[in-house]
Amino acid sequence: MSYTTLITAEQLRTLGNDAVLIDTSFDLADTEAGECSYREAHIPAAHYLHLDRDLSGAKTGHNGRHPLPRREDFARLMGSLGLTPARQAVVYDRHGAMFAARAWWLLRWLGHRAVAVLDGGLPAWVAAGGAVSSETVPRREGAAPYPASPTAAMPTVDADTLLRRLGRVRLLDARAGERFRGEVEPLDKQAGHIPGAALRFFKDNLQADGRFKPAEQLRAEFAALIAGTAPDSVVQQCGSGATACHNLLAMEHAGLGTSLLYPGSWSEWSSDPSRPVAIG
Repeated sequence: MSYTTLITAEQLRTLGNDAVLIDTSFDLADTEAGECSYREAHIPAAHYLHLDRDLSGAKTGHNGRHPLPRREDFARLMGSLGLTPARQAVVYDRHGAMFAARAWWLLRWLGHRAVAVLDGGLPAWVAAGGAVSSETVPRREGAAPYPASPTAAMPTVDADTLLRRLGRVRLLDARAGERFRGEVEPLDKQAGHIPGAALRFFKDNLQADGRFKPAEQLRAEFAALIAGTAPDSVVQQCGSGATACHNLLAMEHAGLGTSLLYPGSWSEWSSDPSRPVAIG
Protein backbone atom coordinates (compact mmCIF):
# COMPACT_ATOMS: atom_id res chain seq x y z
CA MET A 1 0.00 0.00 0.00
CA SER A 2 1.26 3.47 -0.84
CA TYR A 3 0.27 6.79 0.70
CA THR A 4 -0.24 9.79 -1.59
CA THR A 5 -1.53 12.65 0.58
CA LEU A 6 -1.33 12.13 4.36
CA ILE A 7 0.05 9.40 6.58
CA THR A 8 -0.43 9.04 10.33
CA ALA A 9 2.36 8.38 12.81
CA GLU A 10 0.88 4.94 13.46
CA GLN A 11 0.87 4.11 9.75
CA LEU A 12 4.44 5.32 9.38
CA ARG A 13 5.58 3.00 12.15
CA THR A 14 4.25 0.00 10.17
CA LEU A 15 6.51 0.86 7.21
CA GLY A 16 9.67 0.02 9.10
CA ASN A 17 12.83 0.96 7.21
CA ASP A 18 11.26 0.94 3.75
CA ALA A 19 10.33 4.63 3.55
CA VAL A 20 12.55 7.57 2.61
CA LEU A 21 12.01 10.11 5.39
CA ILE A 22 12.54 13.84 4.85
CA ASP A 23 12.53 16.54 7.53
CA THR A 24 11.75 20.00 6.09
CA SER A 25 11.56 22.04 9.29
CA PHE A 26 12.23 25.72 8.62
CA ASP A 27 11.70 29.23 9.98
CA LEU A 28 11.26 32.14 7.57
CA ALA A 29 12.57 34.55 10.22
CA ASP A 30 15.63 32.42 11.11
CA THR A 31 16.59 30.35 8.10
CA GLU A 32 19.02 28.09 9.99
CA ALA A 33 16.66 27.27 12.87
CA GLY A 34 15.04 24.32 11.10
CA GLU A 35 18.31 22.57 10.43
CA CYS A 36 19.42 23.19 14.01
CA SER A 37 16.19 21.59 15.24
CA TYR A 38 16.81 18.63 12.94
CA ARG A 39 20.28 18.12 14.39
CA GLU A 40 18.83 18.09 17.89
CA ALA A 41 16.02 15.62 17.21
CA HIS A 42 14.42 14.03 14.16
CA ILE A 43 12.81 10.76 13.15
CA PRO A 44 15.58 8.15 12.88
CA ALA A 45 17.01 7.84 9.32
CA ALA A 46 15.35 11.08 8.18
CA HIS A 47 17.26 13.34 5.79
CA TYR A 48 17.06 17.11 6.06
CA LEU A 49 16.08 19.43 3.20
CA HIS A 50 16.40 23.20 3.53
CA LEU A 51 13.71 25.39 1.95
CA ASP A 52 16.17 27.86 0.43
CA ARG A 53 18.98 25.51 -0.58
CA ASP A 54 17.15 22.31 -1.50
CA LEU A 55 13.48 23.06 -2.16
CA SER A 56 14.00 26.25 -4.18
CA GLY A 57 15.94 27.37 -7.22
CA ALA A 58 18.00 30.43 -8.07
CA LYS A 59 16.39 33.83 -7.51
CA THR A 60 16.57 36.54 -10.16
CA GLY A 61 14.79 39.30 -8.26
CA HIS A 62 11.72 38.86 -10.43
CA ASN A 63 10.79 35.20 -9.92
CA GLY A 64 9.77 35.28 -6.27
CA ARG A 65 11.40 34.41 -2.97
CA HIS A 66 11.24 30.63 -3.44
CA PRO A 67 11.30 29.83 -7.17
CA LEU A 68 11.07 26.20 -8.17
CA PRO A 69 14.35 24.31 -8.49
CA ARG A 70 15.29 22.89 -11.87
CA ARG A 71 13.68 19.46 -12.22
CA GLU A 72 17.00 17.83 -13.10
CA ASP A 73 18.63 19.28 -9.99
CA PHE A 74 15.80 18.08 -7.77
CA ALA A 75 15.90 14.65 -9.42
CA ARG A 76 19.61 14.38 -8.58
CA LEU A 77 18.92 15.44 -5.01
CA MET A 78 16.21 12.79 -4.62
CA GLY A 79 18.54 10.17 -6.05
CA SER A 80 21.12 11.10 -3.41
CA LEU A 81 18.50 10.35 -0.73
CA GLY A 82 18.01 6.86 -2.13
CA LEU A 83 14.53 7.51 -3.49
CA THR A 84 13.29 5.24 -6.26
CA PRO A 85 9.82 4.94 -7.82
CA ALA A 86 9.24 1.81 -5.71
CA ARG A 87 9.86 3.48 -2.35
CA GLN A 88 7.42 5.42 -0.20
CA ALA A 89 8.51 8.97 0.64
CA VAL A 90 7.29 10.63 3.85
CA VAL A 91 7.88 14.33 4.45
CA TYR A 92 7.30 16.23 7.69
CA ASP A 93 8.16 19.34 9.65
CA ARG A 94 7.38 20.89 13.03
CA HIS A 95 5.02 23.56 11.70
CA GLY A 96 1.73 21.96 10.67
CA ALA A 97 3.12 20.87 7.27
CA MET A 98 3.86 24.47 6.30
CA PHE A 99 7.04 23.36 4.51
CA ALA A 100 6.44 19.62 4.20
CA ALA A 101 3.62 20.38 1.74
CA ARG A 102 6.18 22.07 -0.54
CA ALA A 103 8.35 18.94 -0.56
CA TRP A 104 5.25 16.80 -1.18
CA TRP A 105 4.35 18.95 -4.19
CA LEU A 106 7.89 18.89 -5.60
CA LEU A 107 8.05 15.10 -5.40
CA ARG A 108 4.71 14.81 -7.15
CA TRP A 109 6.04 17.32 -9.71
CA LEU A 110 8.86 14.87 -10.48
CA GLY A 111 6.26 12.16 -11.03
CA HIS A 112 6.65 10.34 -7.70
CA ARG A 113 3.15 9.32 -6.57
CA ALA A 114 4.05 7.51 -3.33
CA VAL A 115 4.73 10.57 -1.21
CA ALA A 116 2.76 11.62 1.85
CA VAL A 117 2.95 14.28 4.53
CA LEU A 118 3.17 13.02 8.11
CA ASP A 119 -0.05 14.33 9.64
CA GLY A 120 0.85 16.39 12.70
CA GLY A 121 4.56 16.25 11.88
CA LEU A 122 7.27 15.49 14.41
CA PRO A 123 5.04 16.40 17.40
CA ALA A 124 2.52 13.73 16.35
CA TRP A 125 5.33 11.20 15.91
CA VAL A 126 6.64 11.85 19.43
CA ALA A 127 3.12 11.81 20.89
CA ALA A 128 2.60 8.37 19.33
CA GLY A 129 5.70 7.06 21.09
CA GLY A 130 8.05 7.34 18.13
CA ALA A 131 11.77 7.51 18.77
CA VAL A 132 13.94 10.46 17.78
CA SER A 133 17.61 10.68 16.84
CA SER A 134 20.28 13.35 16.61
CA GLU A 135 22.35 11.38 14.09
CA THR A 136 22.45 13.13 10.71
CA VAL A 137 21.97 11.00 7.62
CA PRO A 138 24.51 11.47 4.80
CA ARG A 139 23.48 11.75 1.17
CA ARG A 140 24.68 9.29 -1.46
CA GLU A 141 26.75 11.61 -3.59
CA GLY A 142 27.12 10.33 -7.15
CA ALA A 143 23.98 8.19 -6.97
CA ALA A 144 21.80 7.94 -10.05
CA PRO A 145 19.16 10.68 -10.20
CA TYR A 146 15.53 9.89 -9.58
CA PRO A 147 13.95 8.90 -12.95
CA ALA A 148 11.62 11.87 -13.24
CA SER A 149 8.67 11.81 -15.61
CA PRO A 150 9.47 13.46 -18.98
CA THR A 151 7.17 16.38 -18.24
CA ALA A 152 6.18 18.00 -14.96
CA ALA A 153 3.46 15.88 -13.36
CA MET A 154 1.86 18.75 -11.41
CA PRO A 155 0.31 21.70 -13.27
CA THR A 156 1.53 25.26 -12.78
CA VAL A 157 0.68 28.69 -14.13
CA ASP A 158 3.08 31.59 -14.67
CA ALA A 159 2.46 35.27 -13.99
CA ASP A 160 1.71 36.27 -17.58
CA THR A 161 -0.78 33.44 -18.06
CA LEU A 162 -2.44 34.19 -14.74
CA LEU A 163 -2.75 37.87 -15.66
CA ARG A 164 -4.54 36.92 -18.88
CA ARG A 165 -6.83 34.51 -17.03
CA LEU A 166 -7.83 36.74 -14.12
CA GLY A 167 -11.58 36.54 -13.76
CA ARG A 168 -11.66 33.12 -15.44
CA VAL A 169 -9.89 31.13 -12.71
CA ARG A 170 -10.63 30.66 -9.01
CA LEU A 171 -7.57 32.01 -7.20
CA LEU A 172 -6.97 31.00 -3.56
CA ASP A 173 -4.44 32.88 -1.41
CA ALA A 174 -2.94 30.90 1.49
CA ARG A 175 -1.47 33.84 3.41
CA ALA A 176 -2.73 35.20 6.72
CA GLY A 177 -5.68 37.57 6.51
CA GLU A 178 -3.78 40.72 7.49
CA ARG A 179 -1.30 40.18 4.65
CA PHE A 180 -4.03 39.31 2.17
CA ARG A 181 -5.90 42.52 3.02
CA GLY A 182 -2.73 44.60 2.73
CA GLU A 183 -2.72 45.71 6.37
CA VAL A 184 0.89 44.52 6.82
CA GLU A 185 3.58 43.14 4.54
CA PRO A 186 6.66 41.89 6.38
CA LEU A 187 8.33 40.07 3.48
CA ASP A 188 7.49 41.45 0.05
CA LYS A 189 7.82 44.79 -1.74
CA GLN A 190 4.15 45.68 -1.81
CA ALA A 191 1.11 44.92 0.33
CA GLY A 192 -2.18 43.56 -0.95
CA HIS A 193 -3.33 40.64 -3.05
CA ILE A 194 -3.93 39.61 -6.63
CA PRO A 195 -7.31 40.95 -7.82
CA GLY A 196 -10.07 38.36 -7.64
CA ALA A 197 -8.28 36.13 -5.14
CA ALA A 198 -10.16 34.57 -2.23
CA LEU A 199 -8.53 34.08 1.16
CA ARG A 200 -7.88 30.53 2.40
CA PHE A 201 -5.29 30.79 5.16
CA PHE A 202 -3.38 27.51 5.11
CA LYS A 203 -3.73 27.08 8.88
CA ASP A 204 -7.49 26.82 8.38
CA ASN A 205 -6.79 23.32 7.02
CA LEU A 206 -5.67 22.20 10.47
CA GLN A 207 -7.27 21.19 13.74
CA ALA A 208 -6.09 22.55 17.09
CA ASP A 209 -3.62 19.66 17.46
CA GLY A 210 -1.83 20.51 14.21
CA ARG A 211 -3.33 17.61 12.25
CA PHE A 212 -5.39 18.14 9.12
CA LYS A 213 -9.15 18.37 9.44
CA PRO A 214 -11.11 15.29 8.31
CA ALA A 215 -11.36 14.94 4.53
CA GLU A 216 -15.11 15.47 4.50
CA GLN A 217 -14.77 18.76 6.42
CA LEU A 218 -12.06 19.98 4.06
CA ARG A 219 -14.22 18.98 1.11
CA ALA A 220 -17.13 21.06 2.35
CA GLU A 221 -14.97 24.11 3.12
CA PHE A 222 -13.14 24.11 -0.21
CA ALA A 223 -16.28 23.31 -2.18
CA ALA A 224 -17.81 26.48 -0.77
CA LEU A 225 -14.76 28.47 -1.87
CA ILE A 226 -14.38 27.11 -5.39
CA ALA A 227 -18.15 27.02 -6.09
CA GLY A 228 -18.03 24.18 -8.59
CA THR A 229 -14.90 25.39 -10.40
CA ALA A 230 -13.02 22.52 -12.06
CA PRO A 231 -9.61 21.74 -10.48
CA ASP A 232 -7.75 22.85 -13.62
CA SER A 233 -9.24 26.33 -13.14
CA VAL A 234 -8.34 26.60 -9.44
CA VAL A 235 -5.00 28.35 -8.85
CA GLN A 236 -3.19 28.18 -5.51
CA GLN A 237 -0.83 30.95 -4.42
CA CYS A 238 0.63 32.45 -1.25
CA GLY A 239 3.63 34.64 -0.52
CA SER A 240 6.31 32.63 -2.27
CA GLY A 241 4.71 29.40 -3.51
CA ALA A 242 5.37 27.27 -0.42
CA THR A 243 2.24 27.36 1.75
CA ALA A 244 0.07 27.41 -1.39
CA CYS A 245 1.01 23.73 -1.61
CA HIS A 246 -0.74 23.23 1.75
CA ASN A 247 -4.08 24.20 0.19
CA LEU A 248 -3.32 22.11 -2.87
CA LEU A 249 -2.61 19.10 -0.64
CA ALA A 250 -5.77 19.71 1.41
CA MET A 251 -7.92 19.83 -1.73
CA GLU A 252 -6.39 16.64 -3.07
CA HIS A 253 -6.80 14.87 0.27
CA ALA A 254 -10.43 16.01 0.27
CA GLY A 255 -10.97 14.32 -3.09
CA LEU A 256 -11.41 17.57 -5.02
CA GLY A 257 -8.66 16.90 -7.55
CA THR A 258 -5.32 18.51 -8.39
CA SER A 259 -5.36 22.28 -8.71
CA LEU A 260 -2.70 24.53 -10.25
CA LEU A 261 0.18 26.16 -8.42
CA TYR A 262 1.38 29.68 -9.16
CA PRO A 263 4.99 29.16 -8.00
CA GLY A 264 6.05 32.82 -7.97
CA SER A 265 2.99 33.85 -5.96
CA TRP A 266 2.71 37.28 -4.35
CA SER A 267 6.48 37.79 -4.08
CA GLU A 268 6.81 37.55 -7.86
CA TRP A 269 3.52 39.27 -8.70
CA SER A 270 4.23 42.31 -6.52
CA SER A 271 7.77 42.73 -7.89
CA ASP A 272 6.35 44.15 -11.13
CA PRO A 273 4.58 47.50 -10.57
CA SER A 274 2.64 47.09 -13.84
CA ARG A 275 0.60 44.19 -12.43
CA PRO A 276 -2.71 45.04 -10.74
CA VAL A 277 -3.01 44.92 -6.95
CA ALA A 278 -6.07 44.80 -4.70
CA ILE A 279 -6.31 46.03 -1.10
CA GLY A 280 -8.92 45.08 1.49
